[in-house]
Amino acid sequence: MIRIRLQKKGRKKRPIFHLVVADSKVARDGRIIEQVGRYDNVTEKKEVVLNEDRILYWLDTGAQPSDTVRKILRNEGVLYKRHLMMWGKSEEEIEAAMTEWKAYRDSKEDKVTSRKDKHKNLLAAEEQEFKDQVQKKAAKAAVELETETASEETEEAKSEEVEATADAEVAEETSTEETTDEAPAKEEAAPAEEKAPEVEAKEAAEEVEENIAEATEEPATKEAVEETKDEAPAKEEEKTEEPAEKPKAEASSTQTSDDMTAKDAIDHIKDNDLDALKGFISDDESRKTVLAAWESKQSEG
Repeated sequence: MIRIRLQKKGRKKRPIFHLVVADSKVARDGRIIEQVGRYDNVTEKKEVVLNEDRILYWLDTGAQPSDTVRKILRNEGVLYKRHLMMWGKSEEEIEAAMTEWKAYRDSKEDKVTSRKDKHKNLLAAEEQEFKDQVQKKAAKAAVELETETASEETEEAKSEEVEATADAEVAEETSTEETTDEAPAKEEAAPAEEKAPEVEAKEAAEEVEENIAEATEEPATKEAVEETKDEAPAKEEEKTEEPAEKPKAEASSTQTSDDMTAKDAIDHIKDNDLDALKGFISDDESRKTVLAAWESKQSEG
């Protein structure tokens, strides 16, 4: 029986198939009757070259195509053209029907996506989603850092104001003490003259009033200074306590799948053993590609 089948040619990992007409009893690479086409589905060309007239001739003489060759002839429209010829259609009608059929085939091929393309699109979508999440986390951390720095600056400004007021009060206290010390010195430097009894009485009354005023003012100023001095160490203690809370915000050194892109997480799962991957897949992991790689790794183990 005569058959139309494929004959493998080309080189290793780059095969090219020839459509040949040969006897079914001859070996695959044996003697052929005629070559009627070439089929290339591996290289970048991906071309299909068919000698339609000779193929139709051998089909009419009773040659039987193999299953693969039948699919190729169906996809290229050779079998459809043969049916139109058997129905007695004219050449113009056959050409019109073939152009319409090729337009329908091309539109259908554009809609169909391969499994590899679907996986690639899914991986790209997960990568984009991961990048968006990283950007959101970075923006949130930047806002928190700005608020922390602003609060620290306000606290520093308040402490500086308190220290300035304390220094001013201490300076006023020292100035009042100096004025009180200078007054008796001036009185001693003055020439010793006899004073009238009325003048001496007035001076004695003024001295008594000044002593009363000093006695009432000094405790108040000293208490204010002591209060400010007590408040300043308290605020310094608050400053020293703040850095103790910061180490809590530091991230843990353990690395999970959420910290990696989908491609890096898949490579990490493939390159490591199950014992080393304990705790690597987080509970929040929702990327299908990463979960599929983890399931395949578990099945291998």
